[in-house]
Amino acid sequence: MSEKIAATPALIERAGIEIIPEAERTARPRDLFWPWFAANVSVFGMSYGSFVLGFGISFWQATIVSVIGIVVSFALCGLIAIAGKRGSAPTMVLSRTAFGVHGQKVPGIVSWLTSIGWETFLAIMAVLATATVISQLGGEGDNVALKIVATVVVAALIVGASVLGYHTIMKMQSVLTWITGLVTVLYVILTIPHIDLAAVMARPDGNIGAVIGALVMVMTGFGLGWINIAADWSRYQKRTASDGAIVFWNTFGGAVAPVLLVVFGLLLAGSDDDLLAAVGADPIGALATLLPIWVLVPFLLTAVLALVSGAVLGIYSSGLTLISLGIRIPRPSAAAVDGAILTLGTIWVVFFATDFLGPFQSFLITLGVPLASWAGILIADILRRRKDYDDDALFDASGRYGAWDWTSIVTMVVASVIGWGFVVNNFAAEAAWNNWQGYLLGIIGGRDGDWAYANLGVFFALVLSFLVTWFARAATIRRQES
Repeated sequence: MSEKIAATPALIERAGIEIIPEAERTARPRDLFWPWFAANVSVFGMSYGSFVLGFGISFWQATIVSVIGIVVSFALCGLIAIAGKRGSAPTMVLSRTAFGVHGQKVPGIVSWLTSIGWETFLAIMAVLATATVISQLGGEGDNVALKIVATVVVAALIVGASVLGYHTIMKMQSVLTWITGLVTVLYVILTIPHIDLAAVMARPDGNIGAVIGALVMVMTGFGLGWINIAADWSRYQKRTASDGAIVFWNTFGGAVAPVLLVVFGLLLAGSDDDLLAAVGADPIGALATLLPIWVLVPFLLTAVLALVSGAVLGIYSSGLTLISLGIRIPRPSAAAVDGAILTLGTIWVVFFATDFLGPFQSFLITLGVPLASWAGILIADILRRRKDYDDDALFDASGRYGAWDWTSIVTMVVASVIGWGFVVNNFAAEAAWNNWQGYLLGIIGGRDGDWAYANLGVFFALVLSFLVTWFARAATIRRQES
């Protein structure tokens, strides 16, 4: 039978991967605004202005791809969130409808590794941001004691909130939304004088390959970076909630701040080539150099809290994914385990690693292709269905969803192999071990062609998997719902 929990309120959320009982499904679609907005209203979003212009495209091209990429990618998250409302379980448990109860472990491992990687990156950025701003204030940013304190505080905030669970996180995110939002508005007001519209508009157009490359980067950096945890935050929604409302509030909450921040970042970076280059090396620190001394402390607190906010969502969900893989431990313990991995990774990078960022990002690019394939499969599965999920069958390998769905598994493997052939490792010098990708680029001009850095493999994996699933699994889904 399905795993269900008693509706007993507590400081620490005890719900793991089991079905949330109807009495506890009291959230409203608009409640989804708070976690998604708080996790994405970060000054770090302005740094993407430099990243996008780095493809050699004009301001208007960059603005169009940024708006489209951000909105569409969070809309895809919204489609995944529909599954959370229908099944009242975490994303990777609901993925069993498409992959089978045991087959789900294949994308589950990819999802877990991706979540751990991204949230470790956010924690590292928070610690390094602290050191950078302290340096701006005239202090010794590289002081070991300072970095130790910053690491302990950041890790404690992330792990503590993740262990406490959904209700604490939702309350925390609603508070952080106001804090980070207000200081971000202050930052925008103070840096408007640095904008040179003539310089911004003088940037020439780039070719279509560069435009698509920028679009893929924006989509993977925003919505697609969250897509594997999207249903985790809608599982407390009533089953009667509108699918359209779920998609809207997920999309609006996630996209509204990044759209404004990236466009403003485009104006700043497009005004100053030195700033554009500096952001690529030190996103938080470069933005801090534009501020007067008196606002650096609130800027630091806001930058750190926004990064922590994003990391909390990821660690909470990675703990749920860990349990879905068959690790039989309570949800708070799973969050603590993943938090410990995050802390160790942060310590290693901050204090010991001399060459980390390139290999790390290369590793995440590699995982992004199968994750896009998984998303295409699950979105097609969600849109094909007309009924709520069978609670019992989600936990029963002999139930209607079966143990292994080989159509989905083979689709994910084949789409990933094709996708890896059309992405290129941008960090070959630092991550030569991962330079095997791009083996199909010869079809579209080779590694030196206009399309080499468009990372079309992400699109190919997403769209191909969606189309194959839409047609090949239609009869299977009808049979499961009969």
